[in-house]
Amino acid sequence: MKYKAVISDYVWPSLDIEQKLLGSHDIDIVDCNNSTKEELIEEVKDADAIIFCFKEIDAEILEAAKKCKVASRYGIGVDNIDIEKCTELGIVVTNIPDYCLEEVSDHAISMILSLNRRIVDHWTMVKDGGWNNLNLDIPVLRLSESTLGIVGFGRIGRTISERISSMGVKCIAYDPLLKEGDIINNIEIVSFDKLLKLSDFITVHVPLIDSTYHLFSKDEFNKMKNNAILVNCARGGLIDESAASIALDQGIIGGIGLDVIEDVSDNPSSPLFDNNNVIITPHTAFFSKASNEELQRRTCEEVIRVINNQIPENFINPEVKKI
Repeated sequence: MKYKAVISDYVWPSLDIEQKLLGSHDIDIVDCNNSTKEELIEEVKDADAIIFCFKEIDAEILEAAKKCKVASRYGIGVDNIDIEKCTELGIVVTNIPDYCLEEVSDHAISMILSLNRRIVDHWTMVKDGGWNNLNLDIPVLRLSESTLGIVGFGRIGRTISERISSMGVKCIAYDPLLKEGDIINNIEIVSFDKLLKLSDFITVHVPLIDSTYHLFSKDEFNKMKNNAILVNCARGGLIDESAASIALDQGIIGGIGLDVIEDVSDNPSSPLFDNNNVIITPHTAFFSKASNEELQRRTCEEVIRVINNQIPENFINPEVKKI
């Protein structure tokens, strides 16, 4: 029996891995990477699986997918699919929560190091003819005398703490699911306010939900050190970019590194585009050749499991009716 998997979107060069792996299990793929929403809806009508990356998979798309058994996310976050609707329709939602721990950790640490050393600003100054215009009245910190606050102490947060601790940086962490005062992996769990006040660097690794939308805004910036550097490689809505831009202009904080922004249109904009000591990358923290190949393979394997009436490794909505 032949099955059909619709791939809504992806950002790598080809679907060779998907074609080979799914094809070996009698699953044909349909590439909808450049399709309109209407075209995607048409294709999912007889699909057994939806594989998605950044595209919004809303109730309208899901309701059209009458045969669909599984929606498998290329990645960690699942805020771009209507999980409640999937559960109602009996569609299993899966993700790959642990495929790029090293890559995201390295990306966040790279941003912290670069922003602390003012690498981008100094490079801009040099190429604009300002080799002799160096101003050393800037708060570049010695790593062994600095503190990193990790907001969200899950897999990525713990990997970052292990890697950056080897550079002499002291780490503390806040996580609403962990008890203040606990010591985990030699890292003290503290309150959010305490983390804001003590940290020279802050890196954010929490999901985007109602309670975390604009988790960092004017009040939080005012509690931070005036040379603090904030890095977000998680979700764009966690940072109030307008408030962050003002805080940078006024010297309330020292730098911002983002791998995600709120405006993800074809021509994105952000108030932070006009600030100094800002690094913004196009949601590439996850990437390395190895991590991407692993992501493609494991996302397909989840589809194969569910289509073959097996429990997926990462079951986002286990309350869905039994497979």
